[in-house]
Amino acid sequence: MKPLALIGTVLAVAAVTAALLLSGSSYAVQVAITALIFVILTASLNLVTGTAGLMTLGHAAFYGVGAYAAALLSTKLGLSFWVTLPLAGLVTAFFGFLVALPTMRLTSIYFAVATLAIGEMIVVAITNWTGFTRGPMGIRGIPSITVFGHEGLTVNLLVVLAATLVSVWAIWRLTHSYYGNGLRALREDDQCAEAMGLNAVRLKIEVFTIACFFAGIAGALFAHTSGYISPESFRFGESILLLTMAVVGGLGSVPGSAIGAIILIVLPELLRGAGNVRMVAVGVVLFLCILFLPKGLFGEVSALAFARNQLRRAGLGWSR
Repeated sequence: MKPLALIGTVLAVAAVTAALLLSGSSYAVQVAITALIFVILTASLNLVTGTAGLMTLGHAAFYGVGAYAAALLSTKLGLSFWVTLPLAGLVTAFFGFLVALPTMRLTSIYFAVATLAIGEMIVVAITNWTGFTRGPMGIRGIPSITVFGHEGLTVNLLVVLAATLVSVWAIWRLTHSYYGNGLRALREDDQCAEAMGLNAVRLKIEVFTIACFFAGIAGALFAHTSGYISPESFRFGESILLLTMAVVGGLGSVPGSAIGAIILIVLPELLRGAGNVRMVAVGVVLFLCILFLPKGLFGEVSALAFARNQLRRAGLGWSR
């Protein structure tokens, strides 16, 4: 990225963050934190569904695995946020790896149904394993994020923002690399990709595991910023919401993931004054987006062209 573009991006993020903090509205800050967490989730889902072409309908369940891993590690073992954050990602990645092993030979709708079933199994297990997860009562008293002895909404926002920037950058860099090109080859025709020397099953397992890792990171951030989690936050409806965010923003596009997540989190809150009509308005916006922009607000073609230009200007080449 060119220095001026990088400086402009940093200044824009800093200006929005400063405006939120100076507004004095804890509600606005909490909405921003939620939007940032969903940016990570949508980008991770887009990696496996948009780039690799694996339609998963249980992503929210892995989000829940990360949240419960962080909550249990912090409340039962007394571990700090800085320890539970990476551990939650690794635990969720391990779960994703176990799920991927028997399912990655499935294709199309069969894989989607398998992930839906596994996602529901995870949520049912969390709900009924009351001795471990407290079931429908959820887990309360999850320690908040602490930095040098300071905590609160400001700390939460800054830490979540930093985690989001690092996660999105990592996913963006992975997507726009030779590895990402291999994933797109699998999406278009996995048999042709195998004929060219790619191990399709191994790549699918790897990308699914990576996506689950970032879902676990998002889950840990949610647990520590909300202080309370329950199974209701990780049901099938959340997976559909994530998929909608990815489609509206643009499948295969990391910037599109961020745009879609922010719109579908912020827009309902901006229309809260309209009461129940707000969801009708959100539905109309979604319908118009799909009708007139079927490739999303910032589709994959635009994202690839943008990445190619930025990497070339930085002297990194297209996919290095």
